[in-house]
Amino acid sequence: MSIFPLPQFETDLDDQRHADIIAYKKLKPPTSMVLRFGSMKLIGEFPYDGDAKPGCGSKIVASTHRGTEIGEMLTSTCPNAGCSKSVTRKEMLEYIDRSGGKDYPFFSKGRILRVATVEDLQTFDRLKEQAPGWRNRVQELANHYMLDMKVVEVEPILGGELLTVYYLSEDRVDFRELVKDLGSEFGTRVEMRQIGARDEARLVADYEKCGQHCCCKQFLKVLKPVSMRSAKIQKATLDPLKISGRCGRLMCCLRYEDKTYDDLRKNLPRRKSRVGTPHGPGEVRDTQILTQLVLVSLDHNREQVAVPVEELVSVEEAEKLLAAGNAPASDPLRGMSPERAASRSESRSDRSDPQKTHRERSQSEESSSTTERPKRRRSRRASGDEQAGPDQGAPDGKTKSRRSRRRRKPRGRKSGEGYDAPDLRDKSARGDGDAPEASGDGTEKPSGSNRSSSKRPKRRRRRPRGGSGDTGDDGSASGSNE
Repeated sequence: MSIFPLPQFETDLDDQRHADIIAYKKLKPPTSMVLRFGSMKLIGEFPYDGDAKPGCGSKIVASTHRGTEIGEMLTSTCPNAGCSKSVTRKEMLEYIDRSGGKDYPFFSKGRILRVATVEDLQTFDRLKEQAPGWRNRVQELANHYMLDMKVVEVEPILGGELLTVYYLSEDRVDFRELVKDLGSEFGTRVEMRQIGARDEARLVADYEKCGQHCCCKQFLKVLKPVSMRSAKIQKATLDPLKISGRCGRLMCCLRYEDKTYDDLRKNLPRRKSRVGTPHGPGEVRDTQILTQLVLVSLDHNREQVAVPVEELVSVEEAEKLLAAGNAPASDPLRGMSPERAASRSESRSDRSDPQKTHRERSQSEESSSTTERPKRRRSRRASGDEQAGPDQGAPDGKTKSRRSRRRRKPRGRKSGEGYDAPDLRDKSARGDGDAPEASGDGTEKPSGSNRSSSKRPKRRRRRPRGGSGDTGDDGSASGSNE
């Protein structure tokens, strides 16, 4: 299907072109231009005395403090502001003062030579194609001289008067011999410039995590350090992988809203301070900087409510409102996340139904008892096997499961104190006292002489509940070793 131009649109387009041509003819050539030039995106204002009337974005050949090079025209600084996109010199100086002041890379020594021609652009493109090979050559020579440095980029200019080498190094580098070799090989003046990690990102980085060009490469001229305090105030994550940029340092965008966060934080009360709310007086638990909400724990019912900072009143006024009964119903769900609000409302609905709560509690107790009973039986059975063996007073050699109870551990005494276990060895082997006597059920017990010689006072012993073990003549349970 063919596309036919509509006469009315073509007529409007011709009229617009005609109006633009007339407006362009009325413009006067600018007297000065603002250019952006170099790999580090330097800014300079240079006078212009030509007849051409270039627009924003035009390629301009200028003579700067470094030599003859190509730059991009940003705007013109005509006193009468020749077009709608030009600015006055006063506006430009105000922008520089707000963007860094003396640290802003602004230059005024130089002049505009001409608008770049096709030959100038081709020559400049050829120099940029040769720059990677020159960078590799400089790195080889640095390794030859065993210099601890990393060559980031080599920047030539259009006139060939200067070759700038940007490098990274932790310490000072003595590159005098390297500069001599580079000067003789490339036939030009070589300038070595040591840069940091942020400047490296400005030279070689492209896009950031946000999907935009790196700020340092696009518009930031003064790269100031960023402190961790900015990340903490903004409650951003403290994961270094998420708050670090391409340079490995904290992202520059953390500084953009730092002053705003400081101003908003000054409006909020401190934590654990007493404030008054329309719901009554209370204590501050938490605050939110951006939403300007204050989480207050009320004194009379211990509920937590979120109150805007502009609704806070004095403690005395809040007490009067509460005493007069003019306080509104508290809304503890205000300022909470939807998930937390839903869970809290569900728990409240469960508490409002006592039958449901009692039923769920009984079910949970039954389930816990069924799971705990076998464990208790197994533990009892195991303890009974260890405590009541066939030779410890159990009738007919059968094991008896005793009731599991925490037995009191005897205090630590020296060997001469307390009650020692009876020595069942032969009398002749020991050479002291009488041999142990045999009890009625076939087990042995210490003789009376050994018991009397012990320094431990007699203590009444409890008879095990439900036990059928025999007792000795002195009333003590036979076969028990403690």
